[in-house]
Amino acid sequence: MLLRSLKIMTRNRMGFFGFIMVTLIILTAYVAPLFVPLDNSAHVEAIYEAPSRAHPLGTDYQGRDNLSQILNGGRDIIYVSALAAALSALIAVVLGSLAALLGGVFNSLAVSLAEMVLTIPHFPLLIVVAGFLRLTRPTSLALILAAVSWAGLMLAIRSQVLSLKEREYVQAARCLGLPIRHLLFKEILPNMMSYVVISFVLAMTHAMYAQVGLIFLGIIPLASHNWGVMISLAWGQGAIFSKDSSWYLLAPIAVVALLQFSLVSMTRSLDELFNPRLRTGE
Repeated sequence: MLLRSLKIMTRNRMGFFGFIMVTLIILTAYVAPLFVPLDNSAHVEAIYEAPSRAHPLGTDYQGRDNLSQILNGGRDIIYVSALAAALSALIAVVLGSLAALLGGVFNSLAVSLAEMVLTIPHFPLLIVVAGFLRLTRPTSLALILAAVSWAGLMLAIRSQVLSLKEREYVQAARCLGLPIRHLLFKEILPNMMSYVVISFVLAMTHAMYAQVGLIFLGIIPLASHNWGVMISLAWGQGAIFSKDSSWYLLAPIAVVALLQFSLVSMTRSLDELFNPRLRTGE
């Protein structure tokens, strides 16, 4: 099954490249810290060194190795992005599907709530919420990000279900008296899995941008080390104003950009994998 899935994903080279890069970045973020510990000691004699054999990505304003910081800085970013995307997708799928299947008052309330959330600018709302709440734990940040990012996907899922529930196989299942749980998980959800999975990946990219932006603005306490903290500290230390210190700022930006690009590229192969209409030639 795994080999067959990988074979399908290889049909789109750019998508498969994105899948490989995402896998490598995630594995590196979680495995590399076991072998390359984070260097927290100051080395005043090595401040803002250029890339060398000892420091492939140079050093920061305290002489610490940038590469070790990059290798140890991805876990929180990836965890928060994935959890926020999963929760927002779950809320959107449940509310959107039930709104389309049940209709009536529940549909009106769900649509009204989604439209109300969409009218509020997300990033300013995150700044306000983060200012009132002390978001010291990654899980708390993921919950807040999910709470403001589900509405658009929920309306899209509702439209998808409204279309799918008129199909013959769904109507036949309803005539047999099968429960809504069966209609949703056995008849409807498998036919829009491609859309849900791709929406999940794109939600990860939005959550990543949001949390890095909040860290950069100093809204979230810098309680742990990650790529966003590196960008914030580099900017605060004036790394942009000197070519000797540019690697300290550019390294985390490049990693975040590479992960974002790989995630978006991976959606091409995911569409091949989850959309049966693209596999008619098998």
